[in-house]
Amino acid sequence: MAADARARAGLGVRDGRRVRGGALALALLALPACSVRRFAADRVGAVLAESGTAWGEDDDPRLVGDAFPFALKTLESLLAASPENEGLRLASCRGFATYAAGFVAPEAEALPAVEFERAQAIRGRALRLHLRALGYCREVLERRLPGAVGRLTAGTAEALAGAERTDVELLYWTAAAWGSAIALGTDRPELVADLPAVRALLARAEALDPAWGGGALDEAGIPLDALPEALGGSLERARARLERAVARSRGRLASPWVTWAASAAVAAQDRAGFRRALEAALAVDAESPSPDRLANRIAQERARRLLARADELFYAGEEG
Repeated sequence: MAADARARAGLGVRDGRRVRGGALALALLALPACSVRRFAADRVGAVLAESGTAWGEDDDPRLVGDAFPFALKTLESLLAASPENEGLRLASCRGFATYAAGFVAPEAEALPAVEFERAQAIRGRALRLHLRALGYCREVLERRLPGAVGRLTAGTAEALAGAERTDVELLYWTAAAWGSAIALGTDRPELVADLPAVRALLARAEALDPAWGGGALDEAGIPLDALPEALGGSLERARARLERAVARSRGRLASPWVTWAASAAVAAQDRAGFRRALEAALAVDAESPSPDRLANRIAQERARRLLARADELFYAGEEG
């Protein structure tokens, strides 16, 4: 009898668990199918959106580059299931811009001059990816600041007056995708005409949080200040931005040096400065585990490519 009682008690516990599990399943089934998909998309999307640190610590750029397209298409699939998810839109913008700049455009830069047509095709792909990124960022910007995109393209100074410190990441990635698209589409006047919008985005971000990203805003501004004075550039400001970017990143990033060499040093035809900057980039530790290891590996690969192409980038063969 006692054994039967214990058995019945055990069955009761298990049955109770089954009942509770069944009730939960019924509750979920009672939700509209789109709600279930949206819930799942939001949860998975949150994990993908916050996975940057794990990827950033990787020491194999090719491995990450090969994995990127699947991750990007996964984000877009999740976004289709949860179209109101702002975090997924920003993650898609960030992801496409990073992939285009870090893995696609370098393919063209690595090609010899005789493969011009192939390089142009690759740059065209990178441009399209940046424009896709920009589309996602502009959607988020328009949601947070209705009418801001139109005012930006119209050159209205107050377009971003309502932006707050929590918007700095969005301002940065919008500027990064937009500026990169302009750099790759210099033959498209409608893109080049948007250069003031990129300046406005960075200026507002710097006004809200100048040290955001450990010098990321300063680095993003270097190519803008490397432009001719007629387009608002200033090599003196570009140098100051480099110094701030290096200081704010505590010298742990190779990319500010590479960005300065590829833009400001080439614009000034400063071959000696170009070489010193790239050597400084190559001296950054890209071996020790850190959240910046992947970025440093990518930047140093570019530094080596630029050093190998120095004769193509400078008119004078001798260093000054």
